Amino acid sequence: MAKPLLLVAAVALVDPDNRILLAQRPAGKSMAGLWEFPGGKVEAGERPEETLIRELDEELGITVKEACLAPLTFASHAYEPFHLLMPLYVCRRWDGFVQAREGQALKWVRPRDLSTYPMPPADEPLIPPLIDLLGP
Repeated sequence: MAKPLLLVAAVALVDPDNRILLAQRPAGKSMAGLWEFPGGKVEAGERPEETLIRELDEELGITVKEACLAPLTFASHAYEPFHLLMPLYVCRRWDGFVQAREGQALKWVRPRDLSTYPMPPADEPLIPPLIDLLGP
């Protein structure tokens, strides 16, 4: 039986020191405790870029312009209840200060250290393209 397709957009926020922001999934959510790239589910009628602009404002309190979102790669992963398709964007410019607005833990991580954080299976294949782009 075919699984429903879930489209989720994610972003690697890169700070001036070339570190990437990871957010820890809070207790009560599926895969709680795992680290992930910020983002969220693409709503009906929404483009992935619009999703990221909305989610980054809601989750982190920052304003991102669409021109600052550069597509890098994507993940395609079959979970038990659905198939996840997740484009990953890179963003180096935003307005405001990153803050955890939903109680999630946040960490700025060097690209070479990303794989030391437990992540959902769909996030793991996104790490090598980030290392290729940013260096270790």
